[in-house]
Amino acid sequence: MKNTVFLLSFLALSGFQAVAQDPDSTRKAFLAAQAVIQKQSEHDHKKMLEQLNITSLRPGPSGNPNAPNAANIDESQATPYTSLPDPLVLKNGKKVTTPKQWWQQRRPEIVEDFDREIYGRVPKNLPKVTWEVTSETKEMNGDIPVITKKLLGHVDNSAYPAIKVDIELTLSTPANATGPVPVMMSYGFRFPAGFRLPPPPATNPPAKPEPTWQQQLLAKGWGYAVLYPTSYQADNGAGLTQGIIGLMNKGQTRKPDDWGALRAWAWGASRALDYLETDKAVDAQKIGIEGLSRYGKATAVTMAYEPRLAIAFVGSSGEGGVKIHRRKFGEQVENVASAAEYHWMAGNFIKYAGPLTPNDLPVDAHELVALCAPRPVFISSGSPQVEGNWVDAKGMFLGGALAGPVYKLLGKKGLGTMEFPPIETALVDGDIAFRQHSGGHTTGPNWPTFLIFADRYFK
Repeated sequence: MKNTVFLLSFLALSGFQAVAQDPDSTRKAFLAAQAVIQKQSEHDHKKMLEQLNITSLRPGPSGNPNAPNAANIDESQATPYTSLPDPLVLKNGKKVTTPKQWWQQRRPEIVEDFDREIYGRVPKNLPKVTWEVTSETKEMNGDIPVITKKLLGHVDNSAYPAIKVDIELTLSTPANATGPVPVMMSYGFRFPAGFRLPPPPATNPPAKPEPTWQQQLLAKGWGYAVLYPTSYQADNGAGLTQGIIGLMNKGQTRKPDDWGALRAWAWGASRALDYLETDKAVDAQKIGIEGLSRYGKATAVTMAYEPRLAIAFVGSSGEGGVKIHRRKFGEQVENVASAAEYHWMAGNFIKYAGPLTPNDLPVDAHELVALCAPRPVFISSGSPQVEGNWVDAKGMFLGGALAGPVYKLLGKKGLGTMEFPPIETALVDGDIAFRQHSGGHTTGPNWPTFLIFADRYFK
């Protein structure tokens, strides 16, 4: 049921309509599952509010542009803040002027703030993960033969056998490769049984299908992996006492600084990376991470905390990702702090929707991008006409642009401008890149540009 709820919410956000073999029964099952999960999530959210001694929260704006409380999309009202935290100023007020100061002093300060207030702390003594190849097949993807392995990462649950956790991963590499290849790992989701996407609009003559992102990678001689994050941590508050978070807490409610789903998903990506480093078909020095929407948030978090990753492709991450928290445009801190989304974050994050405000946050999203330095990060967005303004393309652009000084300190190059570019203008000359395509809630149209950008690092 949790996968059904996630899929339908994702499809709604993406503008898709799911088609079922039995629409009526599927709709009833969806509504029943949604009601149970919503009730359990609200209960857990309330318990966290009690821990924080919070009696009320400011409501977030609506993503419906026609609603009375519609989210702001007026740029003239988007910056009520007057300053942002400086990633190159220590808490004692001293400027950071050397890479050594960054690595040894300032970066640990920023990580601590994100751990405590934003994404939560990863527990110590995490269990071992043992990887099993459950199948290996030779198949065709388009015109290219590939070898696909399905894998399960079995998480040691001996400390609390009541909760079983497995990490689901697939890996596909070109069958004709003569050596290890670069791999892009994508956060993916799976359709529930009985669902299929509607066919594309008919054209005359029929349009030739564009190569998928997987086929574009294979054409370069690269491979791809798909990690299923909800296999080891559900995408709702009801699941916080299950999955890897529940296993570590032995089925009990989180503490305010415990990790949320984004950090848990990132932990799973690190465990997948553990496996990929052992697979002889994979070039372990050339593994990247990609994700869209909530998985765009997870991609940014994963890149910030996992130094072994070589590159990140962050798709429409919005609030909670690389969008500036303090900006009043599109989705807000208050939305993410609500019972629908709080599970992504540490419980402490809720404070900033009441009694505190986003201006009280000790860090902001540009410092999340800075934690990825000096490695390359590509930030992707869709158009306001098709994707909408909820993800705040300019806010994500600023998250990248304002990380530039840290990249410069480390001998790299940022976006090179603070001016928001016209749509479909690629900023790819630096080690932070940005492009807003003219499509919807997808990274699809930006894959070709990303791959040209990635070539600089993966040749």
